[in-house]
Amino acid sequence: MSLRSICVFCGASPGANPLYRQAADELGQELARRGLRLIYGGGAVGLMGIVADAALRAGGEVIGIIPQSLERAEIGHRGLTCLEVVDGMHARKARMAELADGFIALPGGLGTLEELFEVWTWGQLGYHAKPLGLLQVNGFFSKLEGFLDHLVAERFVRPQHRDMLQIASSPTDLLDAMAEWRPTTAPKWVDRSPS
Repeated sequence: MSLRSICVFCGASPGANPLYRQAADELGQELARRGLRLIYGGGAVGLMGIVADAALRAGGEVIGIIPQSLERAEIGHRGLTCLEVVDGMHARKARMAELADGFIALPGGLGTLEELFEVWTWGQLGYHAKPLGLLQVNGFFSKLEGFLDHLVAERFVRPQHRDMLQIASSPTDLLDAMAEWRPTTAPKWVDRSPS
């Protein structure tokens, strides 16, 4: 499967460390350089606005999907190639997933994690075969990586499903890994013994 569009999940805040802003800017530029369309949450603030602005400055195509209820709070970005306003969060996530050929999480909060884990679960269940990535910025996701390994060790997640998530510290390396990723099939359930 060739990558044409990448959905980026990230914070509506810029975060505490300037390295998060730098990473969002670099990712937006790299997506545009590769001719990959950016799909994201449609906000003009935080890392969302930074990744979108960087892609636009570099000549990229940017599609934002924002719920009506968040259009004011996240300040819907008016300079995009296209800004779609949808009815709610479920519609937002479904539309982003429909348009994307792969998914990347930058640093962010609960919404970022929820979006990543939802599309990861969909992949685990076989609803899609699209690559997933974490852009590791200054160790931001290190504790999450450790917890994911713990889930495997405790037999709640199969190693094949853990390995669906590509992790790299540069946009170039991450996008290369995602382009080379091939899905593997494994049943979701680790153990099906009766309780």
